[in-house]
Amino acid sequence: MSLAPRLPAHAEATIHQFLRAHIRPPVAEGVVVGLSGGIDSALVARLAADALGPGRVLGVLLPDRAFPAELRTETEGYARELGIATRTLPIAEVEDAVHGMFPEVHDLATWGNVKSRVRMMVLYTLARELRRLVVGTGNKSELLLGYFTKHGDGGVDLLPIGDLYKTEVRALARHLGLPAPILERAPTAGLWEGQTDEAELGAPYEDLDRVLRGLEELRPPDDIARATGLPLEEVRRIEARVAVHRHKRRPPPIPKIGLRTVGIDWRD
Repeated sequence: MSLAPRLPAHAEATIHQFLRAHIRPPVAEGVVVGLSGGIDSALVARLAADALGPGRVLGVLLPDRAFPAELRTETEGYARELGIATRTLPIAEVEDAVHGMFPEVHDLATWGNVKSRVRMMVLYTLARELRRLVVGTGNKSELLLGYFTKHGDGGVDLLPIGDLYKTEVRALARHLGLPAPILERAPTAGLWEGQTDEAELGAPYEDLDRVLRGLEELRPPDDIARATGLPLEEVRRIEARVAVHRHKRRPPPIPKIGLRTVGIDWRD
């Protein structure tokens, strides 16, 4: 058994129902989606437009200086095909202001996190003014591997594809007929020039997802290694990454002092 995830037949319908259940007056008039040109955001925009109607979806482009002009044109064109409105709000000046506060910081990952949090700030500013919710584009692979920025792209109201592995995202995007350039583009968070997901994660999503599916089924590492044909050391590396990033998937810890405590025994 390869452990490769398979897209459930009910995935599209379930996501549509999920969005309709959460996006309704007076809670929210619609959604705001950050559009990067990648497959995740393109799929989420399509699912939201199909579920809610294009008029209730706003696609937001947040280009920095390295964002290619041709990708911006392509992404705006895709939004027009969906029939959704867009806003393009360059973020370079905001990034520059933060850089000016910390001239001693040179770490790429630190500045990648800043970029992600600037994007989040802009999306929430729009969402509040428009009485909408911010719909995130994170998938199950990214959530499990901790491949997102806390209070950045992880700071959203809803995660419609959060229970789909990256390989399932690709399958659903193909099923819905998303444009070939989107399907074929190398996955990247766009945090710095030349950055790609798989280079940072150290393996192709096809391998990562098979290991993650094995972990989901509570299989031991040696069993996953036999089923996938991957080295046991690689399986353990991925398992360790899931464990070390669990803090990103949890609310901030709170000490138990009162009668009922938020996140412990006072749950909404």
